[in-house]
Amino acid sequence: MSINPSLLPALAWFVHIARHRSFTKAATEMEMSRAALSQHLKSLEQQLNVRLLHRTTRDMSLTEEGQRLFDAVAPALKTIDTAVAELGEVQSAPSGLIRVNTSRIAARTLLEPYLGEFLARYPRLRLELVLNDGFANIIAGGADVGIRLGESLDEHMVAIPITPRIEMAVVGSPAYFERHGIPQTPAELVQHNCLAYRFTSSGTIDRWSFTSPDAEAHTQVFEPRGSALFNDDESMLRAAIQGVGLIKYLDVCVREQLASGELIRVLQPWCQPFPGFYLYAPTRAQMPAKVRTLIDFLVEKRSLLG
Repeated sequence: MSINPSLLPALAWFVHIARHRSFTKAATEMEMSRAALSQHLKSLEQQLNVRLLHRTTRDMSLTEEGQRLFDAVAPALKTIDTAVAELGEVQSAPSGLIRVNTSRIAARTLLEPYLGEFLARYPRLRLELVLNDGFANIIAGGADVGIRLGESLDEHMVAIPITPRIEMAVVGSPAYFERHGIPQTPAELVQHNCLAYRFTSSGTIDRWSFTSPDAEAHTQVFEPRGSALFNDDESMLRAAIQGVGLIKYLDVCVREQLASGELIRVLQPWCQPFPGFYLYAPTRAQMPAKVRTLIDFLVEKRSLLG
């Protein structure tokens, strides 16, 4: 037989009264009137058809039935109180596993450089990186969040930008440009060894799109046909650094190489910015503390990419 839920508030009031052996003290602790508290107890006694307290003008004590009820209910309420308190602690000190479905580029650029700092700051959290360059359904895949370029976001997801707007960058090594010269327009790329990237998810070649810097902003699309083809960003980048040919890559992924002089950027006026990476999650409603923590951390690091 299950308990009548309507009894639960009155049972909680009863335990407070019995613990203090005083309506006045219990009412003060619970910030309610003594009369209201007395009415709650009277209602409980009527529903149970039993007297729980002996009351006089000067004293109060539990009846035998009241003592039995107190001994049974007080530990249960303590267990509930502890569970609620621990739940609050979990929310304030995030813990548990965060499964992140992310492209390889996003993982290497946005997560891996800060992984040690994040886990040291939140030692009760664990990360599982699921690398997937296709646009996966994060709910069906069991992930908590996903990271993708803004242009490929699922419209039904909550999206939080974690990078500024970014650009595609055409880059090559100084040695390559010494041998082959520097292209001034996309049309001149036919004279260069342009290394191609094949998407693992679709099998298609990544075509290079350019927008003219004039007022008319014409779009030009170029299909790279070089001496090498890749489906791994890091391998493609290493080939460019070795002087094999030109590559087109996200500007946030080659900042270190451009700063060090390993690579040189060309055709920048033809590469227009577009929405960067977003972290997306199923809903904001009752979002777990661990997910909010990761979002706040990545938004904090966003300024480093500006």
